[in-house]
Amino acid sequence: MGKKLKNSGLVGLGVVAGVAISLQFSAMAQKPVDPPLPLEELRQLADVFGLIKSDYVEPVEDKKLLTEAISGMVASLDPHSAYLDKKAYAELREGSQGKFVGLGIEIGQSEDGYIKIVAPIEDSPAWRAGIKPGDLISRLDNMQVKGMSLDESVKKMRGEPGSKVSMTILRKDEAEPLVFNITREEIHQKSVKGKLVEPGYAWVRISQFQEPTVDDMAAKILELYKQDPNIKGLVLDLRNDPGGVLQGAIGVAAAFLPKDSPIVSTNGQLPDQKQIFYGRPEYYELRGENDALAKLPAALKKVPMVVLVNTGSASASEIVAGALQDYKRADIIGSQTFGKGSVQTIRQLTADTAVKLTTARYYTPNGRSIQAKGITPDVAVDENADGDGLNALRTREADLDKHLVNDKETEGAKGKRDELEEQLRIVALEKKRKPLEYGSGDDFQLQQALNHLKGLPVQLAKQGTTVVSVDSAASKK
Repeated sequence: MGKKLKNSGLVGLGVVAGVAISLQFSAMAQKPVDPPLPLEELRQLADVFGLIKSDYVEPVEDKKLLTEAISGMVASLDPHSAYLDKKAYAELREGSQGKFVGLGIEIGQSEDGYIKIVAPIEDSPAWRAGIKPGDLISRLDNMQVKGMSLDESVKKMRGEPGSKVSMTILRKDEAEPLVFNITREEIHQKSVKGKLVEPGYAWVRISQFQEPTVDDMAAKILELYKQDPNIKGLVLDLRNDPGGVLQGAIGVAAAFLPKDSPIVSTNGQLPDQKQIFYGRPEYYELRGENDALAKLPAALKKVPMVVLVNTGSASASEIVAGALQDYKRADIIGSQTFGKGSVQTIRQLTADTAVKLTTARYYTPNGRSIQAKGITPDVAVDENADGDGLNALRTREADLDKHLVNDKETEGAKGKRDELEEQLRIVALEKKRKPLEYGSGDDFQLQQALNHLKGLPVQLAKQGTTVVSVDSAASKK
């Protein structure tokens, strides 16, 4: 029997007016420090501390100086390590459970510098107030949002249950800004949805890997098989899935792979970071209940599959895509993924604070490192019939300052950066396009995935991505 997971591992990053982050929760566990502490550098730190206390233009609290010193030290390591104060730590724990206090909107940065509504969460305060996909937030409580980071805007929208926030919205075809006064409440976010997109073909979308994801996915698949016991093709949609709980990724991959298959391995300095994770309940069950996958139909292990990915697919979603690709269980369709192949561990410092520290790299079953490279689709397909939209301009792991290098092979090319004229052309085109609703009849990549499952022609990407394989799923039946 493999070692039972005691911690909740997370491997991704995203924004849902609340955040899911890449980490493993664990108690403080340190590697013995053999070399002596660098006394000269510690004296310099003490000297700088003293200078600030004595010479700075105004008094500064000791706690603030020391907290900022810790924060800067950890943040200097890589893009994903961070010091978590009381508020950040609480938000992190809430996000991994699929609940948080806020407005209930998925947000992104707009090309104009505003905060863009990707979608309101169904039955949330924002949804009930009439917030729509594509709306632009210009003000929060009369504070200008233009130029504000996503993290800053999330903090403005989070708060105590029952408290209110004023949101000024710019909406296409509305001459004047719209003002909404919305009451915050606890949001329970469902990370799984799905439907039969046409007779015999199912679509299951995972927007984020949370603690309930494996149970929710199993329930959704059972519901779809009840509607159609003879499903002959399944699309697993991981586009813009930023990652999340590691156990969620293991359970999702295990649902489609042979029993007890190795799903992912990790390697770091500490012994508990050198592990292989298998598709067994002790590696994916978090709730101590019955195995959520045990009741799934046997046909699920062999139904022809496509996994949809894009530049926003990161970390836990790359673990799933990488495992299914290594076992040749599914064809990966879309564009090159983000490339986050590192694991972060939460080391609790006090009851309310912690450090999120990168402690390992992770690898696919065949030993591939995804770090700063990502998953290359088997069939490269653009987001739209006329191109890959803003995916071509999006930042990837390899673009981030101080990112970890790929220890297995040469890193993939950095995110594509077209000439300014081409960038402006793409942005102008996207402004005219209505927001994409995944799973809808207008979802171009989904239609190409269905064509692939049926053995019909697929419109490949216009440029930029190497196709690994173009065998149709239909030919593998």
